Amino acid sequence: MKQNGKYKFNLNKSTPIFFSDPEELKMISSNYPANSEIAKLTARMLLEVQAVHFNSKKPFTLASGLLSPTYVDCRKLISFPRVRSIIMDFLTITVMRNVGFEVFDNIAGGETAGIPFAALVAERMGLPMSYIRKKPKGYGRNARIEGSIYENQNVLLVEDLTTDGGSKLSFVEAIRETGANCSHTAVIFYYDIFPETEKILGEKGITLHKLCTWWDVIKEAKENFRFDSETLSEVEEFLEQPRKWQTKRSK
Repeated sequence: MKQNGKYKFNLNKSTPIFFSDPEELKMISSNYPANSEIAKLTARMLLEVQAVHFNSKKPFTLASGLLSPTYVDCRKLISFPRVRSIIMDFLTITVMRNVGFEVFDNIAGGETAGIPFAALVAERMGLPMSYIRKKPKGYGRNARIEGSIYENQNVLLVEDLTTDGGSKLSFVEAIRETGANCSHTAVIFYYDIFPETEKILGEKGITLHKLCTWWDVIKEAKENFRFDSETLSEVEEFLEQPRKWQTKRSK
């Protein structure tokens, strides 16, 4: 519903949130929810558009090669304009609040899932955008970076999600090889089940910024969405001890 030139979204039962018209080239308002509310709303939107999948009987294989009874497909968000717009607002303001408003010179996306989200964040921040290939394309300029990243620029790496942080290290290394600085990465979803992830990133001088985790999704799934108790029990077992669960399932 539109009110006073802005769209009104009643995604929670408290005060409604107002966002600019998704069709406008817009900068971010200084009014935004607290981190806990952002996490709750992001989890709810992921569940609502069915970007979250649970399957305890036929586990998924993650990008890391590990088995999981859960899978999050953030790429699905690009097909839902209202949800996409709100989540990109949330990601942008989270980074600005945590790091600063005039810190970055360039926004980089990781191939391929990070590319549309990097473009949307760059638009909101009014900054150039580039993207990083997983490996050089093997012909022409044999480029790994598409777009322009310059020496001494401060670059924000934007991705859809992170599990153990492995792909982030590779993308950041490629950015740093240009002479630019990259010490922050922002994701929509963070698994938050492998305790070594933020430690590994921190040792490489990288700070992770995220909107929500599995714990936010599970809480929201229990409160507002219908999943059978057996599935949720299996998922929680995995989340509590992922390595143990994976070892058991790989036998």
